[in-house]
Amino acid sequence: MQEKYPWRTGRHCISKIYNHLIFVTKYRRSVFTSAMLIRMREIFEETCTQMDSSLLEFGGEDDHVHPLVESLPKLALSHLIGKLKGKSSYVLRKEFWPLLKPKLWGNHLWSPSYCVVSSDGAPLDILKQYVKTQRQPTSEKSAMISRREKGHRNYRSKILA
Repeated sequence: MQEKYPWRTGRHCISKIYNHLIFVTKYRRSVFTSAMLIRMREIFEETCTQMDSSLLEFGGEDDHVHPLVESLPKLALSHLIGKLKGKSSYVLRKEFWPLLKPKLWGNHLWSPSYCVVSSDGAPLDILKQYVKTQRQPTSEKSAMISRREKGHRNYRSKILA
Protein backbone atom coordinates (compact mmCIF):
# COMPACT_ATOMS: atom_id res chain seq x y z
CA MET A 1 0.00 0.00 0.00
CA GLN A 2 1.48 3.34 -1.05
CA GLU A 3 1.42 6.17 1.47
CA LYS A 4 -0.61 9.29 0.69
CA TYR A 5 2.28 11.55 1.76
CA PRO A 6 5.64 9.83 1.21
CA TRP A 7 8.85 10.52 3.09
CA ARG A 8 10.94 13.39 1.70
CA THR A 9 14.64 12.78 1.27
CA GLY A 10 17.47 15.26 1.19
CA ARG A 11 21.17 14.85 0.80
CA HIS A 12 21.72 13.98 4.45
CA CYS A 13 18.26 13.43 5.91
CA ILE A 14 14.89 11.83 5.52
CA SER A 15 11.82 13.57 6.91
CA LYS A 16 8.08 13.74 7.12
CA ILE A 17 7.17 17.00 8.86
CA TYR A 18 3.57 18.17 8.99
CA ASN A 19 2.65 21.49 10.58
CA HIS A 20 -0.92 22.54 11.23
CA LEU A 21 -0.79 26.34 11.26
CA ILE A 22 -3.43 28.75 12.49
CA PHE A 23 -3.34 32.44 11.54
CA VAL A 24 -5.88 34.89 12.93
CA THR A 25 -6.74 38.35 11.68
CA LYS A 26 -5.76 41.40 13.69
CA TYR A 27 -8.15 41.63 16.65
CA ARG A 28 -10.04 38.60 15.27
CA ARG A 29 -12.01 40.86 12.95
CA SER A 30 -14.34 39.19 10.47
CA VAL A 31 -12.52 39.99 7.26
CA PHE A 32 -12.50 37.10 4.80
CA THR A 33 -15.08 36.27 2.15
CA SER A 34 -15.25 32.99 0.21
CA ALA A 35 -13.49 34.63 -2.74
CA MET A 36 -10.67 35.81 -0.47
CA LEU A 37 -10.22 32.33 1.01
CA ILE A 38 -10.04 30.79 -2.47
CA ARG A 39 -7.43 33.35 -3.51
CA MET A 40 -5.51 32.84 -0.28
CA ARG A 41 -5.29 29.11 -0.91
CA GLU A 42 -3.72 29.86 -4.31
CA ILE A 43 -1.25 32.28 -2.70
CA PHE A 44 -0.31 29.74 -0.02
CA GLU A 45 0.19 26.96 -2.60
CA GLU A 46 2.43 29.20 -4.69
CA THR A 47 4.44 30.39 -1.68
CA CYS A 48 4.89 26.86 -0.33
CA THR A 49 6.14 25.68 -3.73
CA GLN A 50 8.64 28.54 -3.82
CA MET A 51 9.85 27.57 -0.33
CA ASP A 52 10.24 23.85 -1.23
CA SER A 53 7.20 22.94 0.88
CA SER A 54 3.69 21.68 0.14
CA LEU A 55 0.26 22.91 1.14
CA LEU A 56 -1.55 19.66 1.96
CA GLU A 57 -4.86 21.14 3.13
CA PHE A 58 -6.37 24.57 3.62
CA GLY A 59 -9.48 25.79 5.38
CA GLY A 60 -10.66 28.98 6.91
CA GLU A 61 -13.44 31.14 8.29
CA ASP A 62 -14.07 34.85 8.27
CA ASP A 63 -11.45 35.59 10.97
CA HIS A 64 -8.81 32.83 10.70
CA VAL A 65 -7.26 30.20 8.42
CA HIS A 66 -5.85 26.67 8.91
CA PRO A 67 -3.12 25.69 6.43
CA LEU A 68 -1.59 22.21 6.80
CA VAL A 69 1.96 22.43 5.48
CA GLU A 70 4.62 19.79 4.87
CA SER A 71 8.20 21.08 4.94
CA LEU A 72 11.84 20.07 5.08
CA PRO A 73 13.81 20.28 8.34
CA LYS A 74 16.27 22.79 6.83
CA LEU A 75 13.50 25.38 6.49
CA ALA A 76 12.90 27.61 9.50
CA LEU A 77 9.18 27.41 10.18
CA SER A 78 9.08 31.06 11.31
CA HIS A 79 10.52 32.06 7.92
CA LEU A 80 7.83 30.12 6.05
CA ILE A 81 5.11 31.62 8.23
CA GLY A 82 6.46 35.13 7.62
CA LYS A 83 6.36 34.55 3.86
CA LEU A 84 2.84 33.09 3.94
CA LYS A 85 1.43 35.92 6.03
CA GLY A 86 3.38 38.66 4.26
CA LYS A 87 2.58 37.65 0.71
CA SER A 88 -1.07 36.89 1.42
CA SER A 89 -1.50 40.25 3.16
CA TYR A 90 0.11 42.09 0.25
CA VAL A 91 -1.89 40.34 -2.48
CA LEU A 92 -5.24 40.41 -0.67
CA ARG A 93 -4.90 44.11 0.14
CA LYS A 94 -3.99 44.78 -3.48
CA GLU A 95 -6.87 42.76 -4.97
CA PHE A 96 -9.62 43.25 -2.35
CA TRP A 97 -8.81 46.70 -0.95
CA PRO A 98 -12.34 48.18 -1.10
CA LEU A 99 -13.68 45.21 0.94
CA LEU A 100 -10.75 45.10 3.37
CA LYS A 101 -10.19 48.79 4.12
CA PRO A 102 -13.12 49.30 6.52
CA LYS A 103 -12.32 46.06 8.39
CA LEU A 104 -8.58 46.47 8.97
CA TRP A 105 -6.94 48.10 11.96
CA GLY A 106 -4.13 50.36 10.77
CA ASN A 107 -3.69 48.42 7.50
CA HIS A 108 -2.71 45.23 9.40
CA LEU A 109 -4.39 42.08 8.14
CA TRP A 110 -2.79 39.45 10.40
CA SER A 111 -2.18 39.27 14.11
CA PRO A 112 1.58 38.97 14.69
CA SER A 113 1.02 35.70 16.59
CA TYR A 114 0.41 32.22 15.19
CA CYS A 115 -0.24 28.69 16.35
CA VAL A 116 1.72 25.64 15.18
CA VAL A 117 0.84 22.03 15.92
CA SER A 118 3.24 19.42 14.54
CA SER A 119 2.54 15.76 13.93
CA ASP A 120 3.70 12.79 11.92
CA GLY A 121 0.17 11.46 11.81
CA ALA A 122 0.35 9.27 14.91
CA PRO A 123 -1.99 9.90 17.84
CA LEU A 124 -0.30 11.68 20.75
CA ASP A 125 -0.78 8.74 23.14
CA ILE A 126 1.09 6.42 20.79
CA LEU A 127 3.84 9.00 20.35
CA LYS A 128 4.20 9.41 24.13
CA GLN A 129 4.36 5.64 24.61
CA TYR A 130 7.00 5.35 21.88
CA VAL A 131 9.17 7.99 23.53
CA LYS A 132 8.68 6.52 26.99
CA THR A 133 9.65 2.98 25.97
CA GLN A 134 12.90 3.80 24.18
CA ARG A 135 15.76 1.46 24.94
CA GLN A 136 17.75 2.66 27.94
CA PRO A 137 21.54 3.08 27.68
CA THR A 138 23.49 0.01 28.72
CA SER A 139 24.76 0.04 32.29
CA GLU A 140 28.53 -0.13 32.85
CA LYS A 141 28.18 -3.62 34.38
CA SER A 142 26.24 -4.95 31.37
CA ALA A 143 28.77 -3.40 29.01
CA MET A 144 31.68 -5.13 30.81
CA ILE A 145 29.91 -8.52 30.71
CA SER A 146 29.16 -8.04 27.03
CA ARG A 147 32.78 -7.12 26.22
CA ARG A 148 34.04 -10.10 28.24
CA GLU A 149 31.73 -12.52 26.39
CA LYS A 150 32.62 -11.02 23.04
CA GLY A 151 36.35 -11.35 23.80
CA HIS A 152 35.81 -14.94 24.91
CA ARG A 153 34.07 -15.82 21.63
CA ASN A 154 36.88 -14.22 19.61
CA TYR A 155 39.47 -16.23 21.56
CA ARG A 156 37.57 -19.49 20.92
CA SER A 157 37.23 -18.77 17.21
CA LYS A 158 41.00 -18.18 16.92
CA ILE A 159 41.73 -21.52 18.59
CA LEU A 160 39.32 -23.43 16.36
CA ALA A 161 40.66 -21.85 13.17
